[in-house]
Parts: sequence; C-alpha cells; structure tokens
Amino acid sequence: MIARLCDDVWVVRARLRLLGVPAGRWMAVIRLPGDALWIHSPAPLDDELRRGLKELGEVRWVVAASRLHGHLWMEQYRAAFPHAELLAPPGLAKRRSDLRFDGDLPGDQWPGLIDQELLAGHRLLDEVEFFHRPSRTAIMGDAVWNVAPSDPLRVRLWVGRRRGPGPTRAFRLQFRDRAAARASVDRMLAWDPERVIAGHGEPITSGGREALAQAYAWLSS
Repeated sequence: MIARLCDDVWVVRARLRLLGVPAGRWMAVIRLPGDALWIHSPAPLDDELRRGLKELGEVRWVVAASRLHGHLWMEQYRAAFPHAELLAPPGLAKRRSDLRFDGDLPGDQWPGLIDQELLAGHRLLDEVEFFHRPSRTAIMGDAVWNVAPSDPLRVRLWVGRRRGPGPTRAFRLQFRDRAAARASVDRMLAWDPERVIAGHGEPITSGGREALAQAYAWLSS
C-alpha cells in the first residue's frame, strides 16, 4: 500500500470519485529528522496503513492542500495518533468545525526542510503547495492533475485535455488575478523540483520543474 518514491518520501493511492469520475488522489508521506512523519492529504487509515506508517516513523503532522482537497479522514489520524498536529489551509477550520486544528497554513513550521507557497489569484480556493527540499519533491493538490492517455475518457473530459500535467479546465477558469498566480508559480519554479506529487494522476518522478512550467505556461499567454 505504501510505495517508496525516493529517499524519505512515499505515496499512497486513495480512491476518490467526483460526480462519477474516478479521480483518485495521492497521500504523500515524508520522513523528517528524528523519524517524524509528515502526512499530506491522508488516505483512509486501515490497519495495514497504520502498521506501515509505524514502521516508517512517528506521525507528527497531518496537512491538507485546501478546504476542498485532502481533508477527508483527518479525524482518523487524530484518533490513531493523538500526538500528531493537524494543520489547516485557509478556510478548512471553518469547514471542518468538527476537528481541532493545531495551526494554520501556510506558516513556518518546517524551516529549511519543507517550503510552503499559497497559490495566489484563485477565486474559489486558497491552496497551499509544498516543497520538500532534501528530495526536491513538490507536493500539490488540485493545482496539478497529471493526465495519461490511458486514463478513462471521463477523466480526460473532466480535466479538459488528453495528457500532461496542469489544473482542470474549471480550476483554471477561476483565476481572477493571473499576475499574482504567475508570481506564485515562479516562486515554485525557483524551488527547482525534480519530482512532483500531483494531487491526481501519477507522480512525476523526473523533470518536475519542466512539468510544472508546462502546467502553468498558459499564465504567460
């Protein structure tokens, strides 16, 4: 269930359907110094996943990308790992009033290890993107769907293209300030990621910066 992406980075595939579309999504696991585990967009926590995580280290932080992406099942991690901190991107604490959050995103929680960037200029979502410096891995939410030609037709129609990384057509149309968005993406490109864990679709294991540049090249047109 837990697949190694590179040193100290693992991914877990989670099932997800959106209006009948088999979108799927990824949970990311990063091991920080002291065997502390950082979890992005948690997957349903069954016994197998719980055992696998304990073999990797101690779950210390659980984060979501936005108020819409990656918050499902956070309550399971609160129950299973009572010492873990749940951190909320903008708008999530209000939406998930059933949860007690320990802090807000973006912030300065992991200096020198995990960078954070709020994708600016979007009308509906304040999505936080992350970058694990040691492995040069960017971790995204709905900002990046990596579409493969082998994906079901429903997925390709939903996203609005046949292949490649980028946002869905609907997500793209909601940018109200393209200049602010472009500045956010430029800061992410300055990370120089080698890998990108897309919110949906297969992780990009090499050429991450080029893939991210391709995904948002339309902001410069």
